[in-house]
Amino acid sequence: MNTLNICIDIDGTITKAYDWLDMANKYFKKNITEDQVTEYEIHEVMGIKRQEYDDFYNRNKFKLHSDQKLRDGAKLVITALHQFHNIYFVTARDLELKTLTHLFLRNNEIPYDNLFVLGSHYKVDKAHELDCNVFIEDNYNNAIQLSEAGFNVLLMDTNYNRKPINDKITRVNNWNEIFLIITELSSQIKAV
Repeated sequence: MNTLNICIDIDGTITKAYDWLDMANKYFKKNITEDQVTEYEIHEVMGIKRQEYDDFYNRNKFKLHSDQKLRDGAKLVITALHQFHNIYFVTARDLELKTLTHLFLRNNEIPYDNLFVLGSHYKVDKAHELDCNVFIEDNYNNAIQLSEAGFNVLLMDTNYNRKPINDKITRVNNWNEIFLIITELSSQIKAV
């Protein structure tokens, strides 16, 4: 087995994809269900202006990101992968959430080699810098960008990313699938 550089997004990838929905429904007095979240952009889902959502997010981002729950199997699989591979969390979260994000990962006992809080959805340059072998993501546009830059992407299936994918993207339903795919990939990559 060869050591891989695994880049992992956080929100919607290791955390449950719809944790924000209850708080947003209460705030905007809506009753949106998970099945109705068919777009990544939350303001579009809620039927509000982007600035309204930005105001909500800026007021509530620390609580939103503190209260998230892990996806089933995420901790177990990442812990197992970390024994043989490098784990890099690469998130678009605001830079001011860096300390909170470190605490979230540590409090949930998620092992990792480094955390990169980019403050931007553009992750291609960081993936190149990290010599990424596989990127685990839930954002469709990020997955397309990364795949078009030559990276293998595992796209965590959600209602908001069910669009056509290319041959560098593999849609996955859970962390057990991710473990099997990465194990197979690491056996196929030749040692440098």
